[in-house]
Amino acid sequence: MAAQSGKDLLLKLDEAGTGSFLTMAGLRARTLSFNARAVDVTHSLSPGRWQELLEGAGVKSAALSGSGVFTDSAADAAVRQLFFAGAIRPWRIVIPDFGEVEGRFQITALQYDGNHERELAFEMALQSAGELTFSAL
Repeated sequence: MAAQSGKDLLLKLDEAGTGSFLTMAGLRARTLSFNARAVDVTHSLSPGRWQELLEGAGVKSAALSGSGVFTDSAADAAVRQLFFAGAIRPWRIVIPDFGEVEGRFQITALQYDGNHERELAFEMALQSAGELTFSAL
């Protein structure tokens, strides 16, 4: 796979839960991480006392973060409203030449940063709230 432009990783929100996803404007950086907690089943008779893990068990989660500038007041308003409501909504993450990850997320952090001679910037973090699906492109 050839190198891809970071701006091509898209973060889309289905604000109303109707299946209509809109790209969130003004994002300069985005990060998606997947996590899986292991279940340790090591016991006194484990071979060589090496740790053993239970296959297929544990809790899976995903964390999503983004930062940038809101160039669209509607995107700013949507994110702010969802954060203060503690709402969980469908999000779609498009990873170029790889696929799309879709699922429900809650905005868990929202930060605004303003300097005197610069634009107002923001950072937000999202946490998965249910099963995610992956579709290859």
